[in-house]
Amino acid sequence: MIRYLRLIKNLSNWWLYLALKAGAAKCDPAIFRARGGVNIEVPRRLLHEFKEIFMEAAYTRHLISKIPKSPTIIDIGANAGFFSLYAASRFPGAKIIAYEPVPTNFRQLCKNRDLTSWLEMKCVNEAVYGSEGEVNIILDEKEALTTSARVGENPGKGQDVLRIKATTLQQIFEQNSINRCHLLKMDCEGSEYSILYNCSGDLLRRTDQLAIEVHDGKENGHNMAELIGFFEQNGFRTRKRQHILWASGFYSE
Repeated sequence: MIRYLRLIKNLSNWWLYLALKAGAAKCDPAIFRARGGVNIEVPRRLLHEFKEIFMEAAYTRHLISKIPKSPTIIDIGANAGFFSLYAASRFPGAKIIAYEPVPTNFRQLCKNRDLTSWLEMKCVNEAVYGSEGEVNIILDEKEALTTSARVGENPGKGQDVLRIKATTLQQIFEQNSINRCHLLKMDCEGSEYSILYNCSGDLLRRTDQLAIEVHDGKENGHNMAELIGFFEQNGFRTRKRQHILWASGFYSE
């Protein structure tokens, strides 16, 4: 029930989602209108990911600290832009910088940004990692929208590899003249460890709050428990629900 209340609260044409699920609407893609005038184009194959953001509030429902007015938000692993657009509709005046390495996803991200002319949203077609240079992105199909692309060296059978430019969180702050990041959202299929473990203490202190989809890996330190320990050692409070971790610095109060 709560999910459907969020749907009605967040979208002015909320009924379209119900029509799509019931098979009464056949449009692909569908255009949703978020409260505040933000438009979102949703390909049918990404309807589940759209639901996670606009119905389940996957990254915002358990935030530890209050987000200020006109916040600076960094979206790492922006995909088609659903979280960035949700943030724009929920936090009017937000400055949003969205990073997405996969070209097909990036094109959809830019298309969604351009549907609402007044958005202060910058889209960057780069991976974010612990060091700058280039990384291999492994994915199922180069020409399809995907939610499971990852940095790696060993593709599986039938998988494709893209060589993509990579930047760091430090460079993001410097290149975008960011003094404070009020919310850092991350969904980067395991790269969160490389990004965060290579951050300076100063950079962490300038990041008020994080919402991270955590992906357990095989390397030491690449799991939820170790990531929680890392944040707590750096003065953050943490909260987790399933595979999502929230972290808030004491200094952000």
